[in-house]
Amino acid sequence: MFKSVKSLTLILLVAGLAGCQNPKETEKAPAEPPNIGGLGITRGLVKNIPEATQGYVVFSPLLGSTTYLVNTDGEVVHTWESEYGPSGWVYLKDNGNLLRGGRDPKAPVFGGGGQGGYLQEFTWDGELVWNYHFATQDYLAHHDVAIMPNGNILAIGWEARSPEEAIKAGRKAEYIPKAGLWPDFVVELHPEGADNASIVWEWHIWDHLIQSHDSLGDNYGALSEHPELLDINAGGHEPNVPTAEELAELKATDNVATNATVDNSGSDLFHINAINYNAALDQIVLSSPNLGEVFIIDHSTTTEEAAGHSGGKSGKGGDFLYRWGNPENYARGDSTHTRLGGQHDVQWIPTGYPGGGNLMVFNNQVPNSKKPFSSVYEFKAPVQGNNYAITAGQAYGPEQLIWSYVDKDSIGGFSPFISGAHRMPNGNTFVAQGVKGRMSEVTPAGNIVWDYLTPFAGNVKMEDGTSPQPVGPFKYAIFRAIHIPLDHPAVVGKELTPLSPQPAPYKEEPKK
Repeated sequence: MFKSVKSLTLILLVAGLAGCQNPKETEKAPAEPPNIGGLGITRGLVKNIPEATQGYVVFSPLLGSTTYLVNTDGEVVHTWESEYGPSGWVYLKDNGNLLRGGRDPKAPVFGGGGQGGYLQEFTWDGELVWNYHFATQDYLAHHDVAIMPNGNILAIGWEARSPEEAIKAGRKAEYIPKAGLWPDFVVELHPEGADNASIVWEWHIWDHLIQSHDSLGDNYGALSEHPELLDINAGGHEPNVPTAEELAELKATDNVATNATVDNSGSDLFHINAINYNAALDQIVLSSPNLGEVFIIDHSTTTEEAAGHSGGKSGKGGDFLYRWGNPENYARGDSTHTRLGGQHDVQWIPTGYPGGGNLMVFNNQVPNSKKPFSSVYEFKAPVQGNNYAITAGQAYGPEQLIWSYVDKDSIGGFSPFISGAHRMPNGNTFVAQGVKGRMSEVTPAGNIVWDYLTPFAGNVKMEDGTSPQPVGPFKYAIFRAIHIPLDHPAVVGKELTPLSPQPAPYKEEPKK
């Protein structure tokens, strides 16, 4: 998320998205300046031509408590209601139940955008059948989950580490906020009963660090010799600490999270915002927008092996099997080699779909471009058995993309944060430009065949009057959206007629 929207430049700087790489010929920015505010744009159905894929779209506005299912005519056919604003993610299960992250208004400590605390499951009829709370002083669920074939759930969390622990691990003292650090971890949850779950597997990024700063500290080593480990100082900088007055203004305009303080600016150092599971490989892919990288880890390990450097099908324990996007982080490149900036929604394209087995990601800020724009990337990781090929002394490939997409129409192709994209069974790609609340189906040639801007937002408030997520002026923002085909088990056999009356669109309050 970001802290201020006084100018586009400031958005990028505070979001940490102003990176660089000369875009490929197929990745040129839109000719027109991006309209990131969405002002003057008619909201609702924009385009629905015969080539569009029939089906439904599920999404949840970041400022609301309602999840919507709309048809290709842009009509709402079903809704689910929660008592909480979202943490981001929402998934429709095969049995028609909705799995959704809830923003716990009482969750302490953590304030990095994408905060959650509740994992909720609703039946098709809206009954809350699972309400698991995962929030304490020491950890908090955030951003995203992945549903496994066995029904278990892989969830991302933050854990609190003190300044003393951070220094011992090799973090530069000047990079450490007074509140310490919030490194990410992953837990596999087995739902139990109405409000419980057991943790059956876990992985912590804190167990897989390296640093070249302090020869007397933990994790010391040569970065370029260990691409399987994460430099704890990668992307580091001195915290941009606001004054109390500046922080109050940022909160009043929904530009920082409720739990943001002058002491925890910079605590969310990696900000992992997406997780996806590949059952055939038994591997997990993660996205860190702060580092401009995606990472693959081995899930076939035990929890004990996941904390170490050996074991599992890969033989590498919980170390990175693969990483891509910013080789400067492991000293095998510089800023000119950066490929990702602030990216979201990394995932494998399902087997049997065009491009099956490739990776797809929404690249929010294409690095080194002269003006800001976003792109969807499809690329093929160099799989080699249970591992990934890499040449000694060089960065992980690939150098070339399989496919990319840039929106060149008048609405503009830039979404500085949130957003997502996924491949559809027919080879088209469904794209969600998060800040605009815009959802589109695009062909392999890059033509838009279906286009919709949600007219729904919300007005959920925390106890202090702030919004559940820090989206600034982007009141229609969505974390992402998912296209539901007509033959999806969740909707087969259900009578999905447009609701009458339709839910009322969001009405912006007049400016004072």
